[in-house]
Amino acid sequence: MRKTLLSAMVATALAIPAVASATVTDAMIQGDAKSTGDILSWGMGTEGQRYSPLKDINVANVGKLVPAWSFSFGGEKQRGQESQPVIHNGKMFVTGSYSRIYALDASTGEKLWKYEHRLPEGIMPCCDVVNRGAALYDNLVIFSTLDAQLIALDQNTGKVVWKDKIDDYAAGYSNTAAPIIAKGLVLTGVSGGEFGVVGRVEARNAKTGELVWIRPTVEGHMGYKFDKDGKKIENGISGTTNATWKGDLWKTGGAATWLGGTYDNKTGLAYFGTGNPAPWNSHLRPGDNLYSTSTVAVNIDTGKIEWHYQSTPNDGWDYDGVNEFVTFDMNGKRVGAKADRNGFMYVNDAKTGKLENAFPFVKKITWAKGIDMKTGRPIFDPANRPGDPTAKDGKKGEVVFSAPSFLGGKNQQPMAYSPDTGLFYVPANEWGMEIWNEPITYKKGAAYLGAGFTIKTLPGFDYIGALRAMNPKTGKIEWEITNNAPLWGGVLTTGGNLVFWGTPEGFLKAADAKTGKEVWKFQTGSGVVAPPVTWKGKDGQQYVAVVSGWGGAVPLWGGDVASKVNYLEQGGSVWVFKLMK
Repeated sequence: MRKTLLSAMVATALAIPAVASATVTDAMIQGDAKSTGDILSWGMGTEGQRYSPLKDINVANVGKLVPAWSFSFGGEKQRGQESQPVIHNGKMFVTGSYSRIYALDASTGEKLWKYEHRLPEGIMPCCDVVNRGAALYDNLVIFSTLDAQLIALDQNTGKVVWKDKIDDYAAGYSNTAAPIIAKGLVLTGVSGGEFGVVGRVEARNAKTGELVWIRPTVEGHMGYKFDKDGKKIENGISGTTNATWKGDLWKTGGAATWLGGTYDNKTGLAYFGTGNPAPWNSHLRPGDNLYSTSTVAVNIDTGKIEWHYQSTPNDGWDYDGVNEFVTFDMNGKRVGAKADRNGFMYVNDAKTGKLENAFPFVKKITWAKGIDMKTGRPIFDPANRPGDPTAKDGKKGEVVFSAPSFLGGKNQQPMAYSPDTGLFYVPANEWGMEIWNEPITYKKGAAYLGAGFTIKTLPGFDYIGALRAMNPKTGKIEWEITNNAPLWGGVLTTGGNLVFWGTPEGFLKAADAKTGKEVWKFQTGSGVVAPPVTWKGKDGQQYVAVVSGWGGAVPLWGGDVASKVNYLEQGGSVWVFKLMK
């Protein structure tokens, strides 16, 4: 991977004259979760809590929330809009589908510049042409692209400062996640688990783009660090070759880190979730298949895995494990929580990975009977694993009905944590699938599943989506608000005792964080599949923003669920709200 400095290139950026501005520092990023005048990180703080202490907008006055401005992404490139805006020095930076990014005046919505990455033919994104956002550092705004590149632009002009190729899109690699910044490093993962890629976490110098280290997330692959001249130095194999992967399938083992990560300054660790092992047919790869469907904690100074916790060993349902690991304080410990696609929520010691608690956050789980708290392993239901094709006619294994579906009890839509209530607000889904295994062999750049599936609604449920307030100490659902369509957008919670979330039907909603009473909603004109944010503007007013634009994995993969929501319209816009005076 060779980096090219491009400080003189405009590329497709539409620029305005440069102006002096305060640069984003490590100290600012470290304090991002508590600062209110900007949003520098995906997760509104690298810990990923998505909590703001702002309380100007609260339960008593949220009914007066009205649009301040709206900006359309324009053109025909709509599709799914999953981006979280970042905001600094009066500017909002927001990505759009097809690897676009816009700089907007955060007060008025005026477009300052746009950069539109030129995508090659033949890109292979798994689950729509989405992008989940950017990171800010120094005078740069950094985001990834569908052809697996990482690009740093000047915040004021939109000019390319540096860009780097992450990997070969023709081999199935892509990138859709927002990077995070920790101690001057830009941390990224890779997408492409359905194409037999090898997952990894990478660290680069955020100012220059130079690689610092690479850590693979499939057992048997070598990690590397890089000296000041860019020379590659071996930095230890991940795990032990063939310990939990028999044969050669580890060489194309998946475990993509496609949602990106979080970072906790108190532990010095970055936490990345890893996706499904490849192929989906678990009978081809006996063993736990580390480090797939896991949380891996990486020491950002050394580039080595300090601990891991695997939620679905030998995953046979495409349950992934990429969902965000959100760190917080509980019972005098620094811990982290993850609401996994497999339907269980896990609480782990953030320093050691020790399992502290595990419980369902969805009401229908068939693949496992529970979690063994002594071993941390799931108690599998053997009858619910998709059958081995070689046990029958060699063409198709036994079909099973599993819940949740592979789209998960929770997917990419991030949850939020309130230190005020001690609750997590989880956008959950109740659905199942018929799934079966098929023979498969690896071919570069081709889909590598070895399975077939159909997403189904669940008998006895009159809803699919449910925003749930989860108590991480007790595992209890404190309250819930159900939704006809699946929830696919993230959550925000605030010091004003509010929870904000969006729905595919187009609403941005707010509820009382303690009681779950819905107190406000607004129709954005298209489905909301992105997380809301809030900040205090230069005028001293609190603003709330969300990106609207229906798409993502549900309409592409959702079976009879997709057919239930095919009336929803696509779009692409940013909505910003403030209190009516």
